[in-house]
Amino acid sequence: MKHNPLVQTLFSLKGNPRACIYTEPLWGLSMNLCLPYASVYMIALGLRDTQIGFIATVYMLTQVVFAFLSGPITDKLGRRKTTAIFDFICWSLPCLIWWRAENFWFFLVAALFNGSMKVTTNSWDCLLVEDAEKSQITRLYSLVGICGQLSALFAPISSIMVSRLTLVPAIRILYINAFVVMTAKLLLLYFFSRETGTGMVRLEETKGKSILALAGGYGGVLKIIAHSKGTVFSLVIMALVGAVGMINTTFWQVIVSKKLLVPDTLLPLFPMLRSFIAMAFLFLVIPHLTRGSLRIPLVLGFAAYFLGQTLLVLAPAEAPFKYGVLITSLIFDGFGAGILGMLAESLVALHVNKAERARVMAIQHMIIMFATSPFGWIGGLLSSISRSLPFVLTMVLLLSGIVVTLVFYREHQKNEE
Repeated sequence: MKHNPLVQTLFSLKGNPRACIYTEPLWGLSMNLCLPYASVYMIALGLRDTQIGFIATVYMLTQVVFAFLSGPITDKLGRRKTTAIFDFICWSLPCLIWWRAENFWFFLVAALFNGSMKVTTNSWDCLLVEDAEKSQITRLYSLVGICGQLSALFAPISSIMVSRLTLVPAIRILYINAFVVMTAKLLLLYFFSRETGTGMVRLEETKGKSILALAGGYGGVLKIIAHSKGTVFSLVIMALVGAVGMINTTFWQVIVSKKLLVPDTLLPLFPMLRSFIAMAFLFLVIPHLTRGSLRIPLVLGFAAYFLGQTLLVLAPAEAPFKYGVLITSLIFDGFGAGILGMLAESLVALHVNKAERARVMAIQHMIIMFATSPFGWIGGLLSSISRSLPFVLTMVLLLSGIVVTLVFYREHQKNEE
């Protein structure tokens, strides 16, 4: 294991990459304890499927606005300060609202705050990669994915609390815990990080300029994006992966709980299994797949995710067969979601213009959010007709990803020849 490329990278990290990676596992002790229950928590408080889908869409549209502003804000305030301020706004504050939520309006307001996470997504990405070597980028995002999956180690905490306290009281406690841990995370990251080299340059260049004035210079940024086929391709992949991820995050618990009749106490155990599978693939398989062209790992990721979603739709409601099918589904989901999440982020970072990273990534995130935002509302409408239909939609999106990947790399190969 000590010769594993990811392990070697983990222990050789320095500076901002180390601060970002080493604090990231705190997600597992905060938000990821709540996320497996987010949708069923809403249902327990009286929300309908269409309302859940509407909130998901508002959340995505809010991200569009903040994605647009994220570049100027990140350049004006600096990567480090922006990350600290907006981590508090987009995570700590919504946790307090979710803790006291009583109806639809609480969740709607929380979604508006939570949507500002696109600012910290941009600034945190810059903090992570701007001082890192380009050859490290794919491994860094693999480590980020593994840190996210570490939440699996703590999933039984949610299950035990729900079984002892019932759903709503348990989730309220978990949201208060998330507020405390996420606030500690942002403080630790701020203390152990430093402004990046590019960030220092942009701080000097943006002195005396307002955020709106900086946003007005996006015309040149759009030209940079439009003239890079690799950047456009990474945008399409990111949008497809984002739409599939949003539908799964919002409606996976719903289909498993309401259609397949899996008890609430067991809900966190399935994401736990998926996380362990994703970590195993990220450590043992993916480093070997991503050494050359990313065409094969992308196609394998989309195909595996497609098989996982297909099995979820076909899973019977009768025990014990449903558990066998669900577990098999999660094996494919774990590989597909793990590799696609890492590759989508890596593609964006690899193809971005370094001098204009913050503003280019801001436009990229805005386009991605705008493209994916309708899928929450569409998923809610489909779920109100049949719990399976949102995942039929994800299957179509995943097949589209395979087609786009094959077309792009065929054209890329022709250009090289």
